[in-house]
Amino acid sequence: TLDVEMPMMDGMETLKTIMARNPLPVIMLSSYTQSGTDYTIKALQLGAIDFVPKPSGQISMDIDKVKEEIVKKIKIAAGTKHKLQNTNIELDFIPIPPRGITDKVIDPGTQLNKLVLIGTSTGGPKALHQVLPKLPAKLNAGILVVQHMPPGFTKSLAERLNALSQIKVKEAEDGELVLPGCAYITPGDYHLNVVAKVNGSRKELRIKLTQKPPRGGHRPSVDEMLESVATQYWSDIVCVIMTGMGKDGTEGLKFIKDRGGRVIAEDQSSCVVYGMPKIAYEIGAVEMQ
Repeated sequence: TLDVEMPMMDGMETLKTIMARNPLPVIMLSSYTQSGTDYTIKALQLGAIDFVPKPSGQISMDIDKVKEEIVKKIKIAAGTKHKLQNTNIELDFIPIPPRGITDKVIDPGTQLNKLVLIGTSTGGPKALHQVLPKLPAKLNAGILVVQHMPPGFTKSLAERLNALSQIKVKEAEDGELVLPGCAYITPGDYHLNVVAKVNGSRKELRIKLTQKPPRGGHRPSVDEMLESVATQYWSDIVCVIMTGMGKDGTEGLKFIKDRGGRVIAEDQSSCVVYGMPKIAYEIGAVEMQ
């Protein structure tokens, strides 16, 4: 476990040194401050397995409040050691050049006819950093993302991905229009639902954020997003299940398949935790890994 804020060599420099010399599973301890969340997202991109927010700021004498979460995440991280040591870490450190465009404008009159749905958990932030920046600026699909993450961190994740990507990436807002060429990251502690509306001759899909009870212990929940989209959306769907512990998304995939949606799962070789994609594959919902 590694604190973000430390004297002499801080957590980021320590993490870089560990991953370059002898890659080990690392869990970051992070504060909810703006700098704390930004550093945490960068640490996950650089190879940290997961993070635990401190319960009461930079110096948390009550760290025992999150002891169960720390223990659980240490056990998960312990299973990734062999994989880390057999990864060419230098490839992961090739920086993605910033596009220099953070205020990307999308025509609100563009008709949405294709939708990409991404669900991920442990290892997801790094995976998203390897996927979203490679998508073209003129992508003619909207993207909805559920990343299991507490509130406060999803905004930093979206801002960092936006700075590195050609498409627009933002934290989803209640009531906003889903547009092609934009990826919407579900805010922590909210479920993402969608509502279809007809505006003249044009169909619109709007985001509805809710705080309904967690599903399978998760809020946001991948299942919740998939079922809502399958019920409300009218056109082509591609669903991608990426690295993560557990089985979130498995129930929702049945609805996507019934709607004729295509399903891709991340292969075991690149998953930090081969849980969510494995179960999706085992139930027969996956066309390609």
